[in-house]
Amino acid sequence: MSPLDATAMAQAVRGGTTSAEELVVAALARIDAWDGAVNAFTVVLRDEALARAREIDAGDPSELGPLAGVPVSVKDHIWMAGQPATNGSLALRDFVPDVDAVPVARLRDAGAVIVGKTNNPEFCYRGYTDNAVYGVTRNPWSLDRTPGGSSGGAGASVAYGATPLALGTDGGGSIRIPSAFCGVAGHKPSFGLVPKLPGFRGWPTLSVDGPLGASVRDLVLTLRVMAGAHPADPLSWPVALGDDVEIDWSMLRVAVSEDLGSAPVDQEVRAAFRATVDRLSDDGARIVEAQPAAGDPTRLWNDIALPEGFASEGPLLEHDGIDPVSREITEAGRSVSAADYLDAQERRAAFTEVWEAFFDLDEGYDVLLTPSLPLAAFSTEVTGPTEIDGSPIDPFFDDWCLLALPANLTGQPASAVPTGLSSDGLPVGLQVMGPRWGDLRTLAVAARVEALLDFDLAPARADRPPS
Repeated sequence: MSPLDATAMAQAVRGGTTSAEELVVAALARIDAWDGAVNAFTVVLRDEALARAREIDAGDPSELGPLAGVPVSVKDHIWMAGQPATNGSLALRDFVPDVDAVPVARLRDAGAVIVGKTNNPEFCYRGYTDNAVYGVTRNPWSLDRTPGGSSGGAGASVAYGATPLALGTDGGGSIRIPSAFCGVAGHKPSFGLVPKLPGFRGWPTLSVDGPLGASVRDLVLTLRVMAGAHPADPLSWPVALGDDVEIDWSMLRVAVSEDLGSAPVDQEVRAAFRATVDRLSDDGARIVEAQPAAGDPTRLWNDIALPEGFASEGPLLEHDGIDPVSREITEAGRSVSAADYLDAQERRAAFTEVWEAFFDLDEGYDVLLTPSLPLAAFSTEVTGPTEIDGSPIDPFFDDWCLLALPANLTGQPASAVPTGLSSDGLPVGLQVMGPRWGDLRTLAVAARVEALLDFDLAPARADRPPS
């Protein structure tokens, strides 16, 4: 756990041992030192953040919220009143919403200080972060590598220490990818747990808003702040998170799978995953090699995501500035009929039923552990790997993200936590999946992994970026 995490910061502000202004000044100094090289931020709210911090410091200490004074970043895609939400597209370069998305409003109400917005690829379509509005975002661990996407700026802002918390979105791994590549914690919530509107229409049945953070306990704290139904989002659910879960391995049935039966996975990642599983076994976890017999999710995910993407971004295709890759992906959903889309949703229901049975309370498993991703961060000069462990990768639409897709299709939670470094000194991580609404369970297991392995973010938090 990082000593710079949000939980410790808020406790210090409430206890009077530091001030919100001191935290924000430090955050802005990190941005000044690092962001010229990394380019995580699209907007830095220097004056607004300092003013808000001073308001918090001048308030009644007994009324400070759970995130009192904590610097936070918000993904460009997510609506924030009075600030650009370009969604990484020239077609939306001048769009400024006049309302906060619900999670943004809830973060503010909890005392968080938003210091800026962070970069994402156009329409959040890709697993790297680059666009024609703000340019390429780089990984703080190695500037020639991507931080992932689509919440790449969010992951980078936490990794280099600008903010201990970032708000991102995840429709096909977009929180878990940068969490893995940047060596930070991240959580894709159960679908409906965190309201995501008002906002863009993209991937309405797949995408969720969720946190990336310096520690797993920060994810729990932030999830408690953001969760709960809201009338602005009719797909949000009034589900209580309940009490924090304490890990008792004797009460948990833990399944593990290196590849979900079909994903190509780099041998280094497999070895790191096995080492982590062995460490958990030594800690008392009862582990069984198993995965749901649901098959490869890639085509099903495409059959849902492509028509939903066209419904959202299709009207923007008349703009000349749309990136050719974004245009190809958007156009791919044009010809999908309503009947085809509903047929895909029926197949999705069957797919989800298999996954729900895997986590059945009486006969199934409590959690499933997999690698977060099948490889470490790739170069900023490419849009994705062409092969993994000798298996070719379809270049069309991030097929290397197979391990992330089931949680989006099923609506189930998935927590990501770093576990170590590749031979190139780049982070690799673990994904913890569980049944829908089992968010605190997956986070509790992730927290235990974090405590056992004590991953160190220090290499990405030097005084200055690597040359």
